[in-house]
Amino acid sequence: MKIYSWNVNGIRAVHNKKLFMPFAEKHKPDILCLQETKAQQGQSEVDLPDYEEYWNSAEKKGYSGTAIFTKIKPKAVINGLPVHIANKYGLVADNYGDPSKEGRVIAAEFDKFYVVTVYTPNAKDDLSRVPLRHKQWDPAFLAYCKELEQKKPVIFCGDLNVAHTEEDLARPKPNIGKKGFTDEEREGFQNFLDAGFVDTFRMFTSGNGHYTWWTHWANARARNVGWRIDYFLVSDSLKDKVKLAEIHADVMGSDHCPVSIELVL
Repeated sequence: MKIYSWNVNGIRAVHNKKLFMPFAEKHKPDILCLQETKAQQGQSEVDLPDYEEYWNSAEKKGYSGTAIFTKIKPKAVINGLPVHIANKYGLVADNYGDPSKEGRVIAAEFDKFYVVTVYTPNAKDDLSRVPLRHKQWDPAFLAYCKELEQKKPVIFCGDLNVAHTEEDLARPKPNIGKKGFTDEEREGFQNFLDAGFVDTFRMFTSGNGHYTWWTHWANARARNVGWRIDYFLVSDSLKDKVKLAEIHADVMGSDHCPVSIELVL
C-alpha cells in the first residue's frame, strides 16, 4: 500500500500547470493526502475516477484546507479536531482566530489503521503564532492522535511547519529561533516521538540534504537550500510494516514536494 502526502499550495494552481494529473498517474498512490488545497471541493477540476474524495476546506476562501483521495473506502471520515479536545486546549475561541475553522485536519478510518492528514499553523515571521503552536495546537493534535490510537494504530502525515533537527534544514545556524525552527516548535515535534510515534523517513535515511520545502527566492530549490517540514509519522506498532519512506523532490508544481510511505500489511 502506497500512501502519499503533498502540500500542493493551491490545488487549482497545480492542476492548471498540468502537473497534478501526471503526478497521480505516475505514482498511483492508494491514498493521497493533500494540504493547503485553497479550494472547496466543487472548485477543483481534478478528476480521479478511481478515488473517493474527502475535503475539509477553510471557511475563509482560498486559504488552508486539506483533502484525502483514496482508492480504499474508509469506514469513517472525521473533519477537524473533536470539540472536547479543541475546547480543552482553547482552540475554539482564542486570540489567533479559530484554527478549527481553517480546514486543517482530516482523519480517515480504515480496517487496520487511521490515516490523519494535517496542515499545522505556521508560526508567522513575527512568531505571533508560536504560543498557539506550543500551548494549544501541537498538544491538541497529539492528544487527538493518541485518542485515535486507543482504537487502532495511527498514520499521520502532512506539513507540520517545523524542521525537527539541524539535519532537517540546509542552513540551521542562521535560522535558529526563526519560524519553523524555534525551540517551542521543535519541542512540539519531539513530543510526538516521545509519545511513541516514529518519523518514518529517518528509519531509512540519515543526514542532511533531504528537504521537502524551498523558498521561491534565490533559486533555492535548484540549489537544494531547503527544509524538511513534511512528514509521515506512524504508531510504533506499525513501524515494522513500513518498508519504504521517500521524498519526491523531482515532483514540481508547489513549493513543497510530495512525501510517501509504502506499507506491507
